Amino acid sequence: MGKSKARIFRKGINDQLPKISRSDAIKCAVEYLEQAKISQAKKYITMFGLDAEELLEAGASYEVVVAIKNIFT
Repeated sequence: MGKSKARIFRKGINDQLPKISRSDAIKCAVEYLEQAKISQAKKYITMFGLDAEELLEAGASYEVVVAIKNIFT
């Protein structure tokens, strides 16, 4: 593969992945948990290694965090 084609592929991959900070990921995870979109929240939790304390401090309800406790172990 030529250099140009490799560069185009890398640019396409970087454009598809949004740049998100850890605090934004926590907010998104909490929003998804409150909307009962567990699979979406799980993606953020596992990608950023979030723990239960961070989610609780960000405003997630205790019941929701306890319901998904198996994700954190």
